[in-house]
Amino acid sequence: MWLLILLGLAIVFIVVTTTRFKLHPFLALLLAAFGYGVASGKMSLADVATAVNTGFGNTIGAIGIVILAGSIIGTFLEKSGGAYSLAESTIRVVGQKNVPLAMGLIGYIVSIPVFCDSGFVVLSPLAKAMSRRAGLPLAASAIALSLGLYATHTMVPPTPGPIAAAGLLKADLGLVILWGLPVSLVALAAGWLFALVATRRIGPD
Repeated sequence: MWLLILLGLAIVFIVVTTTRFKLHPFLALLLAAFGYGVASGKMSLADVATAVNTGFGNTIGAIGIVILAGSIIGTFLEKSGGAYSLAESTIRVVGQKNVPLAMGLIGYIVSIPVFCDSGFVVLSPLAKAMSRRAGLPLAASAIALSLGLYATHTMVPPTPGPIAAAGLLKADLGLVILWGLPVSLVALAAGWLFALVATRRIGPD
C-alpha cells in the first residue's frame, strides 16, 4: 500500500512541477524516480541511481532512434510550414463551416511526428483566423485542436510517449501503431463532439 501511495505522490509531483512551476519534464521525472526509490526504503541511494541509469539506458537503446527520427520529421514539418499547408488543405476538404472538425483532424495528423505543444503553438493562429472567418467561437476550434493533438500524441508512435510505453511493455511497435490509430480516432471523435457541446452557448468571437 505504501508503494502505491508513493506512486500517486510521484505522479502528483510530476504534474504539479511541470505545469505550475514549469520544471522541465525530464528533470521532474528524474527527481520523481529518485524520490520514489529512496522513499520506498528498499534501496540505497547508490542502488536507486544504478536502477534509474539502467532503466533509462535500456529504454533509449530500444527506442532512441525512432524517437530521434520522429523529432527530425516533426521539426521539418514545423519549420517548413508544412503543418500550416496541411491545415489549409484539410479545411478546404471539410469546409470552412466545419472548422472544429478540421482543426481536430489537423491536430490528429500533425501530432504524430510533432510534439503536441509545438503543434498547438503553430496551429493556434490558423484556428483563430478560421473561426473568425466562419463566425464560430474560437473555444470550439481550440478545444477540438487540443484534443486532436493529444489523441495521437498519447497513442500513436513515433510520438515518444507511446514508443516508450511499448518499449517498457516489450510490445510490438507495429501493433501499437495499428491499434493506436483506430483507438485514437474514437478519442478524436469524442473530443470533437465535446468541443461542440461545451461551446454551443458561446457566441462567435
